[in-house]
Amino acid sequence: MSDYKELTEAELREYVKSHPQDEEAFQHYLAIVRRNPGVIVSTNEQMVEELKKRT
Repeated sequence: MSDYKELTEAELREYVKSHPQDEEAFQHYLAIVRRNPGVIVSTNEQMVEELKKRT
């Protein structure tokens, strides 16, 4: 998906959850999450846990 950069954070989170094979979108979402203070994610497993907390 080339226009995932135009999605809101919430929309992108839902997109990533429903399209786990889209590595580029996932990495873009990780970059957004990492900009938030207090959120440290360095593995896919940690990312899944963060997504669960925010759902």
